[in-house]
Amino acid sequence: MKSLFRAAAFVVLASAVVLAQEAPPKQPQSAPRAGTDSAVIAEGITETKDARSADRSALKVGVGDLLEMKVFGVPDLTDSFRIDTEGNVSLPLVGAVNIEGLTLDQAQKTIEAKLRDGGFVRDPHVTLTVKEFVTQGISVMGEVVRPGVYPLLGARRLFDALSAAGGTTQKAGKVVSITRRDNPGEPQLIALSTDPAIAAKSNVDVYPGDTIVVSKAGIVYVVGEVGRPSGFIMENNEQLTVLQALALAQGLNKNAALNDAKIIRKTPEGRKEIPVALKKILESKPGHPDMPMQAEDILFVPTSAAKSAARRTMEAVIQISTGVAIRR
Repeated sequence: MKSLFRAAAFVVLASAVVLAQEAPPKQPQSAPRAGTDSAVIAEGITETKDARSADRSALKVGVGDLLEMKVFGVPDLTDSFRIDTEGNVSLPLVGAVNIEGLTLDQAQKTIEAKLRDGGFVRDPHVTLTVKEFVTQGISVMGEVVRPGVYPLLGARRLFDALSAAGGTTQKAGKVVSITRRDNPGEPQLIALSTDPAIAAKSNVDVYPGDTIVVSKAGIVYVVGEVGRPSGFIMENNEQLTVLQALALAQGLNKNAALNDAKIIRKTPEGRKEIPVALKKILESKPGHPDMPMQAEDILFVPTSAAKSAARRTMEAVIQISTGVAIRR
């Protein structure tokens, strides 16, 4: 009796599908296709929806991925399916279909063939959408709190990936690069901003296999006899001079040894000390212009209270700089 009931239900569903295919729509319809709009990502950077769609269609599905299927003109077949441990999805009418390792386009054609060859849908147009990519993750690297590989559960954007990695660090720059798996030679550069309008445009789609790298901002350190010993972000990697850095550090203390200041700079050969004639620079003496600083420079202003302080070792100064706050 139960088998007869199941058989009758199968016939009813199959008949409904065929009728749905044969019945003309009340209004003209067309099969869905990718758009060609352009989205502004940041100043001078654009990405087209076609490019994003092409990137996603090249991805291969695997065990555990969750897919949504739609058959054009047959709403009764719309449903979501997860790929089982054998690589199959269990679909209405056609039963188990193995799609593991196929791209979305290949999987769509496989299901269309099953529907057509079984006589269930005369001219099927199947659209598959990945709702959860379990088999492939996104790498988030660089200046984030928790660098690593994160699974892509549903449609995600850049800020979702950064949040999953704990957000950016204090030393993060304002440029993020996204390297697409199928186009590693042309990373996409995204400019981050606190401006809501720019931030919305920067929040681009991310896909399985993407590698996201948050750049490190240029930082200069000012330590010793200054008002606020700190590390200071070089906004947009713009150059800072000695006097500008001192101004950010709220100036000099009264015990500052102006003739013994120095910059400790990292070079390919190692760290080196550069004397800074701070007194002459402050007095605008001829031949002593303000000195430019480079990223990772440490400006050390010793105290005049003890000569030994002026001779503090490079290692000690570097140790001091690692403990100061980073400010923007």
